[in-house]
Amino acid sequence: AGDGSAPQASAAEDGGQPAPERVLFPPTFSVSEIKNKQRRHFMFLRWKQQQRKEKLAAKKKRRKEREALGDKAPPKAIPKTIENQRVYDETTVDPNDEEVAFDEATDEFAPYFNRQTVPKILITTSDRPRGRTVRFCEQLSTVIPNSHVYYRRGLALKRIIPQCIARDFTDLIVINEDRKIPNGLVLSHLPDGPTAHFRLSSVRLRKEIKRKGKEPTEHAPEVILNNFTTRLGHSIGRMFASLFPHDPQFIGRQVATFHNQRDYIFFRFHRYIFKSEKKVGIQELGPRFTLKLRSLQKGTFDSKFGEYEWIHKRREMDTSRRKFHL
Repeated sequence: AGDGSAPQASAAEDGGQPAPERVLFPPTFSVSEIKNKQRRHFMFLRWKQQQRKEKLAAKKKRRKEREALGDKAPPKAIPKTIENQRVYDETTVDPNDEEVAFDEATDEFAPYFNRQTVPKILITTSDRPRGRTVRFCEQLSTVIPNSHVYYRRGLALKRIIPQCIARDFTDLIVINEDRKIPNGLVLSHLPDGPTAHFRLSSVRLRKEIKRKGKEPTEHAPEVILNNFTTRLGHSIGRMFASLFPHDPQFIGRQVATFHNQRDYIFFRFHRYIFKSEKKVGIQELGPRFTLKLRSLQKGTFDSKFGEYEWIHKRREMDTSRRKFHL
């Protein structure tokens, strides 16, 4: 029949569901022109659903064409991302550069990489920490070997640092909080610095991670540092590396990862499991968190007279989404 009832009847006779009506928008249609807020939101969702279906159909079509062509299929196109369109940085490190090698041999971390010092870490907090910050510090101490947690009670950092140096601590980590939530991390390399200040976000404790593994063991983990390519990023990567012992204990199968992506440093702690000779699975142990570098200061912590090597100035530095500093 011309009224369109026949296709519906045939669908009902076949016992199947009637095909959903395809949304047809006019070529010049703009969702923003709809005045009613609820109607505008509803139409936007329908438009997004139609876009998703078209994208999936095009993907299936391309896959069938590639299967039909076999070995003659053209190589897959590399998708454009902010990461691979990054603006070139003139401070990008060349591993074979003599100047970089000289700086590594004479910087503050050289005694660690020359095996003259053994990492010994003090983890402390802002004054009178709340429960979430306390638990985060305790879990962080199980990730970093030879680390000790000390809770401050009104003691200034300028008084803590000389005591740390006298007791042979090589690094000091301070976890700051705001409204009961950890929001800052200060990492100071002892005795001569440097000191880095990070914004701390997306903290997830072990009980908040789904499908987590058993508690971590006391074995020294392996350390993975990804995408620290500039001179500044190289310094930050060496600072993270100096927190862990030189020789990881592979029998523990634990890995600590610092992954830099668009100047955000994502930390993950995993245990890998050999399922067979060819398959390896990983279990996240936690905690997990994200760091964003705010400043790098020469020497130990000095908020008043400290000399800063690098400070993140948002209005001046964040003019391009494709410009990164680490």
